[in-house]
Amino acid sequence: MRSPTLILLAVATMAVASCSGDEDSAGATRTTSVVTVAAGAEPVETAAAQTLPAPLPPPPTSADVPFTVTPSVEQLLISQAKPGASYTVRPEGDLFEPVSVVADDNGFALFRNVSGSVLVAMDEEPEAKVYVEVLSTEDAPDQSFYDDQELAPGFGYITTRDGTQLSANIVLPGPVEDGPYPTVVEYSGYSPSDPGNTTFVQLYSALGYAYVGVNVRGSGCSNGSYGFFEKVQTTDGYDVIEAVAAQPWVQHGHVGMVGISYPGISQLFVAQTQPPHLAAITPLSVLDDSYRSTLYPGGILNTGFAVNWSAERQAEAEPFGQAWTIEMAKTDPVCEANQLQRGQNQDLLGEIKRNPFYDPALADAIAPRTFVDQINVPVFLAGAWQDEQTGGRFPTMLDKFTGTDRLYMTLVNGLHTESLSLGVFPRYVEFLDLYVAKRTPSLAVAGVIAPILAGSVSGLEGLSLPQQDRFTGMSYEEALAAFESEPAVRVLFEEGAADGQPASSPLPRFTAEFETWPASTDQFVAHLSAIGAMTESPTDVASATTTYLADPSAVPETFYSGSSSGIWRADVAYDWQRNPEGTAAVWTGEELADDVVVTGSGWVELYVSADAEDTDLEVTISEIRPDGTEMYVQSGWLRASRRTEGPEDAGRPTHEHLEADATPLSPEEFAKLRVEIFPVAHVFRAGSKVRLTVDAPGGNRGVWAFETISNGEKVSIATGDEYPSKLVLPTVTGVEVPPAYPACGSLRGQPCRPL
Repeated sequence: MRSPTLILLAVATMAVASCSGDEDSAGATRTTSVVTVAAGAEPVETAAAQTLPAPLPPPPTSADVPFTVTPSVEQLLISQAKPGASYTVRPEGDLFEPVSVVADDNGFALFRNVSGSVLVAMDEEPEAKVYVEVLSTEDAPDQSFYDDQELAPGFGYITTRDGTQLSANIVLPGPVEDGPYPTVVEYSGYSPSDPGNTTFVQLYSALGYAYVGVNVRGSGCSNGSYGFFEKVQTTDGYDVIEAVAAQPWVQHGHVGMVGISYPGISQLFVAQTQPPHLAAITPLSVLDDSYRSTLYPGGILNTGFAVNWSAERQAEAEPFGQAWTIEMAKTDPVCEANQLQRGQNQDLLGEIKRNPFYDPALADAIAPRTFVDQINVPVFLAGAWQDEQTGGRFPTMLDKFTGTDRLYMTLVNGLHTESLSLGVFPRYVEFLDLYVAKRTPSLAVAGVIAPILAGSVSGLEGLSLPQQDRFTGMSYEEALAAFESEPAVRVLFEEGAADGQPASSPLPRFTAEFETWPASTDQFVAHLSAIGAMTESPTDVASATTTYLADPSAVPETFYSGSSSGIWRADVAYDWQRNPEGTAAVWTGEELADDVVVTGSGWVELYVSADAEDTDLEVTISEIRPDGTEMYVQSGWLRASRRTEGPEDAGRPTHEHLEADATPLSPEEFAKLRVEIFPVAHVFRAGSKVRLTVDAPGGNRGVWAFETISNGEKVSIATGDEYPSKLVLPTVTGVEVPPAYPACGSLRGQPCRPL
């Protein structure tokens, strides 16, 4: 077992890999300092010599053409172009309309979303033309392309099928000669290839894994231009997996993928291409649908996290947009040269503004729910219902993973970092050991790492891993069989209220397991009635109309205003404010006779009219507890004109958000609409009441804000036999629930306030 001191150094990143060496060029030798961690020893810094690959020459075009054309996956790059000149691509058939692009100051012009055989011409010199075949996603190179790439420990580059060089940082857990090692890849547009970014490097090294951090094209020191999960970025990921798996220091000839958030989501995109040597993926804190889950929930632009994140990605993809690349370029001319194509980056913010409606041609390709059925390797997926960044809608795609029979899910209340919390980490390590390392799992190292990691996030000390080794004495085959015999779905309830732990600790209070997701078809149905009441009996519903003013300024946009990492701390301060009188419609149910265990996606069916043609609705579920407090549970959103639904998905409404379907409201009639409530697992104990609040968007999320059209319009909601407005929540039975209520404010991601 490695010493606790070593693990502390690893996770706290006190041992840092640094890059140094003489100025080099393509084909030259770089000397890189590499931190390696050997079992039972302190980190060892060794010098690894790596030969940087020379850029691949572009394919020959024509001696008479004064520019160079490089085909890529659904893209064409013109280089050595005349700055300011216009170039046009025309398809041989009618696959797309001719597209023209003006070359930037560096002589590059990139054509996106092209396919097939095309004619490329310089507009001012029509005779300067050449025919080119665009690569498709199916055009994978021969195995020899990957076998011929020699990747040494340290900082370097991986070459993709179109010749693009992706910056990579490789760190082994010990000397090369002591390998091979089980290997994991982190792939994103953050800074995984930055040699100074060592948090996850040291985490996986301590667990005995070789770590390969790779920047997507157009980010870090990688060549190319940046787009949001373009097809070429996905096939690049395929090439990365295959090139890494071909290295002699990789155990079993297969690699796994790791990462949380952006590098978690990227795993879904890469795995759909089915790289032959991908062993397994572990996507953490992901999304199911870029449009519906995060960017335009309910058809309303999320100007909080979603737009800000896109702006940050756009800024960091600018030349030297990441500070570490400035330092790298001082000794690495490849990194410096790779910044030149950034003038062809996708305009992410412009794309968002230009596409307020759902366009299947654009949005399906960036919605994992549309392609996760193509993933055929083992999957470990974890995330939180109240995730303040990606939003928590990801469980709606879990039943779409039909291409693999080894999908393991851990679902929990809380925040973006919950997917690496103490209740999740043991199963995560077991999964990696079984499917990537192919060894009997051991939590000896994880038992030291996980509490330090959780403590650094939450600000708490004295935490411990709740689970110990389960497979001691078993062979690998026995451990694998035992793991695979367990229920696939694990739901961690009341994270933050674990008995005997400080409030808001990243530990669950109790756990339930299920064979499938959704876990049940049972429902709790509450019918909206007069004077703010809800009843489970449909015969007791009174006919009435409830009105409110849709005023988004009635409460603060968000209930949190601190730093991005401060929201993960145990001492986080929420400011969850109640709507002023007249700015929300509120219904409170009867005192529950029995515990109601909610698991999954619900909805609210409403009959709505307004004195405006449209309005934005936010629905929020909360628990009114006998101690006189109200606890936040979950929310959902919908622009009323977007109420047209597509086919039902596991019983819940799915809205198309197509421009052609937009239908205004009328003050003379009530329109039926169903607002999706994001998935959640929560116990409403006997004695509590369920509350539903409907208002203008805002005030019920940690960092989400909305570009709402609501502006003080009067909204009316009808109830009664003719207008059966109701709340529907999925429920399960048979879960053993601790009788005592969790303390108000203890549950992670769930604010609590006095009535």
